[in-house]
Amino acid sequence: MDSQLWHCSDCGDERAFVQPECSDDHTGDGGSCPEWACVDCGAALVSGVLVVAAEESGLRRAA
Repeated sequence: MDSQLWHCSDCGDERAFVQPECSDDHTGDGGSCPEWACVDCGAALVSGVLVVAAEESGLRRAA
């Protein structure tokens, strides 16, 4: 099982995080699951790139 060292906000310092078995099919297309869990307290961490779709507001930007 892969593990990474990251800061755990619940534990208050750096801890090992592991990926539990992905039940949301994130890996179905060959990608990696973004979900990680602290091995000490179980706190969840989600990694990856956040993609936000902006709605057209009809407002103009200043040049």
